Amino acid sequence: MFKRLIWLEWKSFFRSASMGKSIGLKILMIFLGIYFTVIFLLFGIGLYPLVEKYFPGEVPLFVVNKFVLLWLLAELAYRFLLQTLPVLNIKPLLILPIRKRKVVNFVLLKSLYSFFNFLPLMVIIPFGIFNIYKEQFATGPILAWMIGMTGLTFCVNYANFIIKKRFTENLKALIPVLVIVSCFAILDYFKIFEISVWFGKGLNEILFYPFIAIIPILLLFSLYLWNRKNLEGKFYLDATLKEQTKNINTREFLWTRKFGDIAPYLQQDLKLIWRNKRPKTSIYMSILFLGYGMFFYTQDTYQDLPWFFVFVGIFITGMFMINFGQFIPAWDSNYYPLIMAQNIPMNRYLTAKAGLITFSVVALAILATPYAYFGWRIFLLNIICAVYNIGVNIPILLYAGSFNRKRIDLDKSPFMNYQGAGAAQWLVGIPLMVIPVFLFWIFYKLISFESGMLFLFGLGVLGLFLRSRLIDSIAQIYKRNKYAMIEGFKQQGD
Repeated sequence: MFKRLIWLEWKSFFRSASMGKSIGLKILMIFLGIYFTVIFLLFGIGLYPLVEKYFPGEVPLFVVNKFVLLWLLAELAYRFLLQTLPVLNIKPLLILPIRKRKVVNFVLLKSLYSFFNFLPLMVIIPFGIFNIYKEQFATGPILAWMIGMTGLTFCVNYANFIIKKRFTENLKALIPVLVIVSCFAILDYFKIFEISVWFGKGLNEILFYPFIAIIPILLLFSLYLWNRKNLEGKFYLDATLKEQTKNINTREFLWTRKFGDIAPYLQQDLKLIWRNKRPKTSIYMSILFLGYGMFFYTQDTYQDLPWFFVFVGIFITGMFMINFGQFIPAWDSNYYPLIMAQNIPMNRYLTAKAGLITFSVVALAILATPYAYFGWRIFLLNIICAVYNIGVNIPILLYAGSFNRKRIDLDKSPFMNYQGAGAAQWLVGIPLMVIPVFLFWIFYKLISFESGMLFLFGLGVLGLFLRSRLIDSIAQIYKRNKYAMIEGFKQQGD
């Protein structure tokens, strides 16, 4: 049965409408995976000599055990932020004679093959082999320690499973847990109650009593059963259906009527942003990252790298443009077929999107004016970057949107939600951020700082003059890709 489920997963991947993007994204992830594998492997190989160097006279394995609890907490944190839980579309399986326990076991065992479980092994195994080579302890106890550490790593995997299922949609419920962890961290830091030391002493005992390694394995089995019970309890089509009481937002944004033909589309986008967490988060992030320049404008290191300020200017004034624009038209994926079924001119639809993003760029440029404190060059550069964003980067984003095939569920939590992200979202960053920096650098090196600014400004103004023609051309691409986009947006999953 497991073989059949694996085969279904394989066919689901290759038959997906976004298969081409998934392959491109996975190729990129493979390169990143190789990079991090090498980093962790080198760390595992060099850990023993490093401990000997910085903790002379102490047993390296005992020293490492003191930091294991901190390692596990850090691992749980980055898993919570980055690790995607394995999913399986259960709807077609519910009408088949397949025991739900087998499907649940498949999902849980599938999570063990996560790359996040593989990375810690690149540290545990080389470090364990190094200890065996040094013969400070017998081979048996070291192997028991390695088994125990592997069990703890897998425990983190299933603990993350539980935390994500329980707290992702309600992060406020996680606050008491964070408070408790913070209290223990403070007690440990001030050496009132050193929980990390006591945890390390517990791991030390494995070296003297190897049978203690069974404890992490039993804990792993308990977490596995806990997860299985939770998933089996939700293994129904109507498991997630529940009545919810919400305050209905009836804001209509009637003031948008003054914008003429594009008013209905602007109104729709503003309602979408106002009523849904994920697009609304784009606004909060844009305001938050207005302070991004403080990390660079105040540093003497970057004063001789004016081309880098172009990157900062593009980023500050275009934060909403990047966060919101890269998912056009996936924001409307839930009702995109309805939009396409109406007699709606595509160029008006795109003009409304461009108008909304243009307003955001202008607003962020105005809010960034206090950076004039660091000099007129930075102030002008931010204004010019805003013009470049409006004239050049907005059409680029609209064009990149014609390749979007992944739907976005607006009801999902915005926290570390990568739904809708595909190869287009990764690749579009190159023309958005790298090209203006490169163009400015060429003029800065060959002529002067001012010539670089004038060139970017000229490109932005030219883009503004050609906007209607560019949007008309992009609209034709959207029309050609209409059915492929509709089919892609029907695909469920991330």
